[in-house]
Amino acid sequence: MSFDDLLLELKGQKKAQDDPNHMPLEKLFHESFMAKHSNMGSFAEFMEKGNFQADTLEEIHNIPDELFDRHVARETEFANWQAMLDTATKNL
Repeated sequence: MSFDDLLLELKGQKKAQDDPNHMPLEKLFHESFMAKHSNMGSFAEFMEKGNFQADTLEEIHNIPDELFDRHVARETEFANWQAMLDTATKNL
């Protein structure tokens, strides 16, 4: 977190939960999002089907892009992970 972000948070002008990088993945990719854009009822089910384990965006960044993009393309209506993430953050 940058100094400016910390300052804003201390002033109450920014909440960590509003930042997609600090939001739980289950909240970012909530059940209605997953039902609309995939055949799965939850993000946990989506991750389990691909044999991936991640609870944060930072952990997802540790998954090889090619593998995760392939899983996203196969299991959702999105072409890749970035498209899925962009859509989810726009819908917050």
